[in-house]
Amino acid sequence: MDARSATVARDTSETQITCTLTLDTEPTAKQVIDVQTGIGFLDHMFTALAKHGGMQLELKCSGDLHIDDHHSAEDCALALGEAFKKALGERRGIKRYGFAYAPLDEALSRAVIDISSRPFFVCHLPFTREKIGDLSTEMIPHLLQSFAFAAGVTLHIDYIRGENNHHIAESAFKALALAIRMAISRTGGDDVPSTKGVLAI
Repeated sequence: MDARSATVARDTSETQITCTLTLDTEPTAKQVIDVQTGIGFLDHMFTALAKHGGMQLELKCSGDLHIDDHHSAEDCALALGEAFKKALGERRGIKRYGFAYAPLDEALSRAVIDISSRPFFVCHLPFTREKIGDLSTEMIPHLLQSFAFAAGVTLHIDYIRGENNHHIAESAFKALALAIRMAISRTGGDDVPSTKGVLAI
C-alpha cells in the first residue's frame, strides 16, 4: 500500500516550522517521533498524539517565544493539520469516523472525529490553571481547533471528569490519538465513505 506521508513548511515573521507526518508505522518498523516546538508541554502532547495514534512525526519550530506561546502553538497545530490533510490524500477506503475514551488516573476524556472535509470544532476542557508548564491552558482548545480546521475534520473533544490539569490535557490528546487511528484505518476497499460519493479535499 502507498505510504501516507507528507511534509509541510510554514515560514512567517512569527514562526519557522517544518513538519513531516506519516500516518502509518509498519509493525516491524521503529516509530520515529521527534517534536521540538520550544514549548515542553506541547512537545509532550504532540508526542503522545503521534505515539498513541500509531503515526510518525517530526516537527520542529523556531518561534517568537519571547512574546508568548501563542504563535508557536497555533502555527505548529496548523502545520500538523495541513500535513495530516496532505498525507491522507483522497479520502477513499478509510473508516472516516473515529471515537475514543482515554483515561489518565482520575481524568477521563472523549474525542470524536469525522474526516469529513467539513471543518468544525467543539471542545469542553475546563482547566483551572493558567499554564501547564510553559503552555497556556487557553491555547489547548485553540490549537486543537487550529488542527481541526487545517485538517478539514469535524472534531469534538470533551472532559468527562478529572481534577489534575496535566491529566485532563493528556487524556484529551490520547483520546484524540485513538479516535484518529480508528478514523484513518483502511477498510480494504476503495470507496468514498459518503452518500454523496465524494469528500472534497
